[in-house]
Amino acid sequence: MFGASSRRRFLQATAGAFAATSPLSFLRGVPSVSAAEAALDPNTVRFGPEIEPLVRLLEDTPREQLLEQVAARIHQGTSYREVLIALLLAGVRNVQPRPVGFKFHAVLVVNSAHLASISSPDELRWLPIFWALDNFKSAQAADVREGNWTMAPVDESAVPPAHKARAAFINAMDQWDEQAVDVAVAGLARTAGANELFELFARYGARDFRDIGHKAIFVANSWRTLTAMGWQYAEPVLRSLAYALVDRGRDGPPDSDAPADRPWRRNAELARQIRAAWQEGKPDDAATSEFLAALRTSSDEEAPQLVVDMLNRGIAPQSIWDALLVGAGEILARAPGIVALHTVTSSNALRFAYEASSSDDTRRLLLLQNASFVPLFREAAARRNKLASIQIDALEPLASADEGGLDDIFVDVSNDPLRAARKTLAYARRHADPEAFINKARTLVFLKGKDSHDYKFSSAVLEDYYKVSPAWRDRYLAASVFNLRGSEAPDTAVARRTREALRV
Repeated sequence: MFGASSRRRFLQATAGAFAATSPLSFLRGVPSVSAAEAALDPNTVRFGPEIEPLVRLLEDTPREQLLEQVAARIHQGTSYREVLIALLLAGVRNVQPRPVGFKFHAVLVVNSAHLASISSPDELRWLPIFWALDNFKSAQAADVREGNWTMAPVDESAVPPAHKARAAFINAMDQWDEQAVDVAVAGLARTAGANELFELFARYGARDFRDIGHKAIFVANSWRTLTAMGWQYAEPVLRSLAYALVDRGRDGPPDSDAPADRPWRRNAELARQIRAAWQEGKPDDAATSEFLAALRTSSDEEAPQLVVDMLNRGIAPQSIWDALLVGAGEILARAPGIVALHTVTSSNALRFAYEASSSDDTRRLLLLQNASFVPLFREAAARRNKLASIQIDALEPLASADEGGLDDIFVDVSNDPLRAARKTLAYARRHADPEAFINKARTLVFLKGKDSHDYKFSSAVLEDYYKVSPAWRDRYLAASVFNLRGSEAPDTAVARRTREALRV
């Protein structure tokens, strides 16, 4: 399916001298494209003529020139949507999705950057996308150092016909057969509808705990980005996604009973024990408190059993989701870091898939899998550092939080996150809709965020704030400050370059 390609080469373009007084002066630095540069390597998957040139620009322009080159194209009429499409396609063509994480965050973060952009004031809307462009160049360079992986064209002779594509895909995924998966997903992408495809991938993205939730994140984020950019670009994205989902890392064959696979098998059996009317339960804050307390000690086997018991006694799924989302935030508060933040982002992805799925069976499984994943994250975080004793439902608002307002909170985010969390709780209780807090948090990520996790995390948590029940929202927001950006950090070089290139 995939092999190294020598196609990737960087232009040695230099910007000519121009008058500093012209607001569009860097347009003169846009290089022409020679016939040789426009030639396409037959061993590389290629996209349609409407987007291929822009993808090539992202691939071939040196990192130190890319933001200015893209800004020039924007001033010439290139749209936001075209840049978004080219960014995702350049990532899936040039960055190996194994492991799902590390350099592949260049692809995973595209949806997060898009969500941040569409939620931003007009004058800041390009900042997340330009950050993602620069991040892609970093990932592309890492991929070159690690072997220069490139997505190759699909083996057309092996692509199954439409009436066999679904069965071939399911069989290949169940067997973890990457070669068979590649041709099957190509056939399926050409003939199946978006909803059918989503239902399949939602299940496979949640079936194992490898890559600390990144498989589920890739499913959710790729789907959301495809919805924004258009399903005519689905095939290469879904090929990359399927290739990622059948990665077993260092584990043995599918019948080896690896720990990462056990929750799915157990939960598939448990799901059958849930009563038929499970979605008609009543919200119960006391049940949320009960399950949140259980998540502090329960195992990945015990927690989903508790979910089944609660659903069968008439508790609404929303009350369970409240505990899972707030519990994910509590793990972050207790052990800030890379593992704990993925408790939040993977829960966001699983909740998105749960809401988007129309399959009762899939929704049951996604809820139970998230109930298994939260204890697994807790244990993984504890292996790195001793967990703090913070209990988010016992956090007390800081009485003096009236002094200084938002500015004071985000100074503390940089210096004393626990104090910032207590101030955030007080602030949220004074404001029925803390839109100003969310906007400030998002803007600080734009200006000061240094890696993909800043964007992934902030987009997830600021979205899920509105999905948590009102009784628990303030505490969920308070937990978020343990991975938001504070105001004391300097602006990034990328933010400064973007402002200069676009004159914003």
